[in-house]
Amino acid sequence: MITGIVNADFEPIISLSVRGSNGQDYTQNAIVDTGFNGWLSLPSDLIAQLNLKWKRRGLAILGDGSECVFNVYEAVVVWDGNLLTIPVDEADSEPLIGMSLMEGYQLTVQVFEGGLVKLSKVNRV
Repeated sequence: MITGIVNADFEPIISLSVRGSNGQDYTQNAIVDTGFNGWLSLPSDLIAQLNLKWKRRGLAILGDGSECVFNVYEAVVVWDGNLLTIPVDEADSEPLIGMSLMEGYQLTVQVFEGGLVKLSKVNRV
């Protein structure tokens, strides 16, 4: 199980460890974003600090209908105690955890400041 809290801006926040190219894990708070169908987004300065490996360019259609081209990198993250290699989208925003990373989990959020954020693994039949 993965837990976090709701911050003063009513954003569900969890901590995520991302492994840099030097093998060291860096813990970063990230917003759980159910409107983001990707895996993880990180700002360019953090991607540079971690020295993540560039993989390709990506294209997204934003909420306002406009298109956005961005860089996609590869990172190893610690997710629910396991190491996962995932794509990371470069975005000039706070780090976001997307629906692809949360696949197979149930998200529960107590929507008040200091409320519990919980991601629980779901056993599918």
